[in-house]
Amino acid sequence: MSTTLPHGVSGLHALPADHHDGPWDAVITPPGLKERLLATAVLVLRHGARLAGSAVAPHGLVVLAGPPGTGKSTLAQGLAQAAARTLAPHGATTLVEVDPHAFPSEMLGESQRAVSRLFHETLPELAARRPHTLVLLDEVESLAVRRRAASFDTNPVDVHRATDAVLSGLDALRAARPGTLLVVTTNFAEAVDDAFLSRADLVVRTTLPDETVVPQIVADSLRELAAQWPALRRLADDTAVHRRLSKHLTGLDGRRIRKAVHGSLARRLETARDPSTLTEADLLAAAEEAGAERRV
Repeated sequence: MSTTLPHGVSGLHALPADHHDGPWDAVITPPGLKERLLATAVLVLRHGARLAGSAVAPHGLVVLAGPPGTGKSTLAQGLAQAAARTLAPHGATTLVEVDPHAFPSEMLGESQRAVSRLFHETLPELAARRPHTLVLLDEVESLAVRRRAASFDTNPVDVHRATDAVLSGLDALRAARPGTLLVVTTNFAEAVDDAFLSRADLVVRTTLPDETVVPQIVADSLRELAAQWPALRRLADDTAVHRRLSKHLTGLDGRRIRKAVHGSLARRLETARDPSTLTEADLLAAAEEAGAERRV
């Protein structure tokens, strides 16, 4: 990968690549959600050009919306690798990571021009390198601001024009490279422009894990530890332990649940020295502490 990246691009990767494995399996989702995401991605990346111009032509946009810590970014990164592996017989995939914070500017009109360059020049040029291209953009609400709610008291013209630039740029990218998929995440779907959301081929609402999902996250976290310290397999396989922990952890986001499990290793010096000595009591103490923090 070149050390010099275009303005606004924070990462550029050729997929599939072994070191990108992991995120897809790390996020626990409701049944069928991952298949729907992957099917949408494969359809756009593989057949977007064939469908271009038809009444059912996809826009090449997937929106992942939900509270922080619900796995949106991890799911998006995992989707890129999963789609690339599925499409590998038909050619490699380019993953482009965009930094939304590289565009806002105090200079009137500069945000609009920078966003326009991204969609009209940078992304089409990068998409021309390989058969498939997936673009990942986090915190899209910082660019595609909901114009009806945007305040005209703070840089009003630039905010609205930047959103207009995103919309026209998305349409231009679709026309120039119909096999390109843009996957965006947002913590505040209500702050994203309505016209942008209406272009989405799929909107996925991620939520805090419920009482059926929390034990699965606990089990998966313990399996990760057991891969390093096999003595912990007994805890990783004990569904009763997972349920007991979930009573304290339900209501937390997935990231915090995993941190509670991993943090249990640091509650005692003995387990820090030798994680294989971890006990259910350690896990319960960590879960109770995490649950108490949630209630404060």
